[in-house]
Amino acid sequence: MKNILNRLFNHETLSSSEAKNVLVNISNGSYNHSQISSFLTVYMMRSISVEELSGFREALLELCIKIDLSAYNTIDLCGTGGDGKDTFNISTLSAFVTAGAGIKVAKHGNYGVSSISGSSNVMENLGVKFSNDASFLEKCIDQAGICILHAPLFHPAMKNVAPIRKDLGVKTFFNMLGPMVNPSFPKNQLVGVFSLELARMYAYLYQNTDTNFNILHSLDGYDEISLTGNTKSISKTKETMFSAEDFGLQKLNQTDIQGGKTIEESAQIFINILSGKGTEAQNNVVCANAGMAIATVNNLNIKQGFELAKESLLTGKGLVALNKLKELSK
Repeated sequence: MKNILNRLFNHETLSSSEAKNVLVNISNGSYNHSQISSFLTVYMMRSISVEELSGFREALLELCIKIDLSAYNTIDLCGTGGDGKDTFNISTLSAFVTAGAGIKVAKHGNYGVSSISGSSNVMENLGVKFSNDASFLEKCIDQAGICILHAPLFHPAMKNVAPIRKDLGVKTFFNMLGPMVNPSFPKNQLVGVFSLELARMYAYLYQNTDTNFNILHSLDGYDEISLTGNTKSISKTKETMFSAEDFGLQKLNQTDIQGGKTIEESAQIFINILSGKGTEAQNNVVCANAGMAIATVNNLNIKQGFELAKESLLTGKGLVALNKLKELSK
């Protein structure tokens, strides 16, 4: 590791195979906490290269506990986090609304590291069971239309990194990797990223896969469609820019989509929105993201996707999916 760190401190980059090797060694416990911290810190001070990102991703996918959900045409809605915006759990809510609209969802998530409440914090608070048991997850997909893939149960390689990430409390390159290492290898992905530079890297890496993808970045910094400004979208076939007006909506203020100050508050906001007690702004931002997911799977335009999402949310179908998941968790 000393050699690797010296090279990185001299502004050199790693090849894809070197990056992969470092991550394999981290998972084997070959390095101590200080070495891993230093390694993570380098990437907070300089950009990661496509080669490095590709190598890290390859290592995590090779080391993960894989789950076969190929019988279902699933989508994952997952953001990198790390945008520092402290919104409510938009992508997780969108996942339930998407499931309510009849699309099968394999939601990859984790506890919040740089945010108050990550996807897994809210799910746990609401009584959803985390498991890597294939039959349980298939039952969830079959009956609720959604299963939750809690990252630590599928990525044992990360157990040496988790406490360090928690201590650092800031975004690291693992935020960048989260959406790309879903252990069920979903056929469709809606991915939110915190920077335009990362959106380009993701697009480059996803071009070489057979995933039907859509990468999103709001130009004012959100890792999802925020409706507070323009959003860049990159898919396999095109790049587009759209705004709230394209959904037939008014532009939102950042305060409209603020999250809770605690996990409990975040969970309450989550339930309020799914129960139809959300504000119009909250409903619209959830349905814009869910609509984009529905449009990605069913090859619709964003307005059609949005209408289907709205129908799912306002008729309580998203809540039905959550309640079913809680019931199966008992």
